[in-house]
Amino acid sequence: MLVLLSPAKRLNFDPSAHTLGTTRPALIDRTADLSRATAKLSKRKIKTMMDLSDDLAELNWQRFQALDPDSTDGKPAALAFAGEVYRGLNAEGLTDADLTWAQDHLRILSGLYGVLRPLDVIQPYRLEMGRKIKTKKGESLYDFWGSDIAAELNEALNGQKSRAIVNLASNEYFRAVDRKTLDAEIVDVDFKEEKDGKARILFMFAKVARGLMARWIIENRVTDPGKLKDFDIEGYRFDEPASETGPLTFVRPQPPKKRAA
Repeated sequence: MLVLLSPAKRLNFDPSAHTLGTTRPALIDRTADLSRATAKLSKRKIKTMMDLSDDLAELNWQRFQALDPDSTDGKPAALAFAGEVYRGLNAEGLTDADLTWAQDHLRILSGLYGVLRPLDVIQPYRLEMGRKIKTKKGESLYDFWGSDIAAELNEALNGQKSRAIVNLASNEYFRAVDRKTLDAEIVDVDFKEEKDGKARILFMFAKVARGLMARWIIENRVTDPGKLKDFDIEGYRFDEPASETGPLTFVRPQPPKKRAA
């Protein structure tokens, strides 16, 4: 069984307390191909393409210029991403044994790297999967990655107890997985907040919940998708009726708004 996450725009490249060695991304040769296209992007194109300020466009232009796919400098992916999903995952708080297990069971989809294991070393970048960028493969990153991501996931599932993928990634990123190539059962998951008798997805909370479930799977060494129903962190409970005709659904009472300090 594999767990899929999206990456994050926000990064943390401060030194980590973990001393585990890093690994090389499986699709780094494809990243090298893509980096030749990103290096040609002008600051104006980056600003327009990513809807960025001048300062952020400058920063990401510099990152694309400095990117060296052959370099081993950088930080493990699970420790470098710092968005809401990764607040829930809290990879820095995982043990070395947890991260070693996650290396075989967790994958992070990436616009630049395709597929990442938790300990795969990455360099600072920003390149959302949904952005249009022209390469020899087509007009978008979906065209560029084609069936490569799905093929790599198939390879990672070989030898696993279950050929299931727990999809905790966003629609933008999971769209990059070619379903015709993928040989796996897909388990989609929703997290909802309940208020006044109605349950709805609030993405601010749902992103954190995706990380929480990934962490729970890692810490409990879950390899059977049937066990996912036991997830009960931070007030979430499995909603069986809501799960009968769609994704596995977990619901909790909506947390109150935080008061301003």
